[in-house]
Amino acid sequence: MQASTREVREGNEVRLGPDARSYGSYIGGRSVTGDDWVYVVDAAALLDDAFSNLTLKRRLERGQAPDGELPSSIVGRVAKAGPDEVRLALEAASRAAVEWAAVPLEVRLDRVCTLLHRRVAERAEEIEEILVQEGHPRVLARWQVSGMLECWGPESVGFYHSQLHQEFRHGVREISVRRRPDGVVCLNPPQNAPMASALLGVHAIFAGNALVVRAPRSGPLGVMYALQELVAPVLDEVGAPPGTLGVVCGDPAPLLNAWLESPLVDDIMYFGSSEAGIRFQDRCVAAGKKPILELAGNDVVTIWKDADVELAAEALTEGFFGSGQLCMIPNQVVVHPEVAEPLLAELVRQARLVRPGRAGDEDVLLTPVLRNEKFFDCLDDALLQGAELVCGGHAMLVDGTRDPAGIFLEPTVVLVRGLTDARRMTAVSQETFFPLLPVIVAEPDDDEWLLERFIDFVNSTGYGLRNSLWAADRTVVDRFVDRVTEGGLLKVNDSHIGFLPYLPSHGGTGLTGGVFGEANYPALRTTHVQGVSVSPGGIRPRDAVFGTGGRPAA
Repeated sequence: MQASTREVREGNEVRLGPDARSYGSYIGGRSVTGDDWVYVVDAAALLDDAFSNLTLKRRLERGQAPDGELPSSIVGRVAKAGPDEVRLALEAASRAAVEWAAVPLEVRLDRVCTLLHRRVAERAEEIEEILVQEGHPRVLARWQVSGMLECWGPESVGFYHSQLHQEFRHGVREISVRRRPDGVVCLNPPQNAPMASALLGVHAIFAGNALVVRAPRSGPLGVMYALQELVAPVLDEVGAPPGTLGVVCGDPAPLLNAWLESPLVDDIMYFGSSEAGIRFQDRCVAAGKKPILELAGNDVVTIWKDADVELAAEALTEGFFGSGQLCMIPNQVVVHPEVAEPLLAELVRQARLVRPGRAGDEDVLLTPVLRNEKFFDCLDDALLQGAELVCGGHAMLVDGTRDPAGIFLEPTVVLVRGLTDARRMTAVSQETFFPLLPVIVAEPDDDEWLLERFIDFVNSTGYGLRNSLWAADRTVVDRFVDRVTEGGLLKVNDSHIGFLPYLPSHGGTGLTGGVFGEANYPALRTTHVQGVSVSPGGIRPRDAVFGTGGRPAA
């Protein structure tokens, strides 16, 4: 699937290094190149010399190729799609959608997932290296691969199958309840996790849809690799029609506008901020498209008085992974006052183990935060309103040395005393996309009333991605699980971000998923329910209406 690594443009020869990757747009089952390319710089090279490497990237994208082979810091390039390529991808998808929807579920779900699971397992190290090149810390790259394997494992596939098709007998009738594909699904992944998000959208293909994905200009390489080298060969192997999968790279506004305006598009999966996503939802509805939104998260972790403090603190440090630039991590903690002191002490101890470094280094969990002014504004706001700085609060260099010019941020914990006014602080009321974790210690109260307050607090965040509880008392656990209605995922005494079979990895309510939000199983979200009854014949229609309904005619 990989395109040629040499091309002549305007008399200048662009010579990529031997290990660099080059991808065209993927349209109608083939690679299509054009006049413009997006070049990808290794994240490690940006730490060494951002100015020189970004200057080279800009020169290349203007068509100014230097003499000789490009340095190894240029790890790949992706063709930038124009309006014609965008239109052709939609047309190919529209042609393929009808044919692909007629393929048996055993092929497009069971067979495709089995082959894809095997392919990801075989190429796990290669996937990991590409994610590292894009700036994902190695341990988080492995975490993403584990998520890919989990969601295509046999337990999850069996669950999807049961949800997409069920059969029953009623007298002589064969009755089925099934989900039918919507048609052409377009996906706009986020900048922070484009490959994983693009692969999430592949579940729409399992359900019988054709899928067109935008590879973001800021991180196109992983998307192109995953879809053209992992997914496309599997679709070819099972005989999927050309156009079942399409991938184009471009700026978001022109592509989103083209999708909204095209009569060929049925659904659009959109990743982004809540503010932008809710506006986009309105545009989708006006254009007759189904919006499937993956927006912000402001996840709450509740710590009850009998929680395992060490394990709970370990789960809370997940809020610092990727420097907090992940949507599904803990964003705030609500703590029973009786356990607040030991929890804070353990959290501080473990937070100090979360360190910066190069993405390829083992055990590095912090990533660069190139624009950190919002972090300091948010921290200052919390402190001005009475929060107490427990640890962190500074910028630092790659070696962990504090420096105002550093592009890493220390894992930062602030103590907020009392639930009552906690949401006056931006750090509590809104999603924060940096390593800042507010720990809210509730006012002392009767346990019965305190548990009610915790449940109300979780249900009223306005967001609804994930929530967690740490508690030993099964009565507390059951009540919490029964009463918490917001969120696409609720976990008890477990990792907040770890993947599990059957369960969704994304999706939620409120500002996380918009007015149509819920747990996001793309195979379900991009389909609609249809009931079917098949009779062998001989049933009198009047008996079906007025009688028992199941007797053949005499």
